[in-house]
Amino acid sequence: MKVKSLVELYQYFDELVEQEVDSDVLFSSSYIRGFIALVSSQFGDENQPLSAELIECVSKELSNAKTELTPQDSAIVNNYWLSLQNNLLD
Repeated sequence: MKVKSLVELYQYFDELVEQEVDSDVLFSSSYIRGFIALVSSQFGDENQPLSAELIECVSKELSNAKTELTPQDSAIVNNYWLSLQNNLLD
């Protein structure tokens, strides 16, 4: 599944809760969603298409905030973000 807009990405995150995925995925997706919401407000509304620039800005913000997490949680979030990026854009 390729996610091309912010609203599609938020729907994907919402569906994770309904699918009862494991706690690491729920934690990572909600943590990342917060950064996406923060960064995306600089680019437009929820109907905006995902862009490489937005993804890059989220990556930078996540990197800057990694000291907020334990090393284990940081690795979990980073690995989830890397895998999620494979489903973004084309």
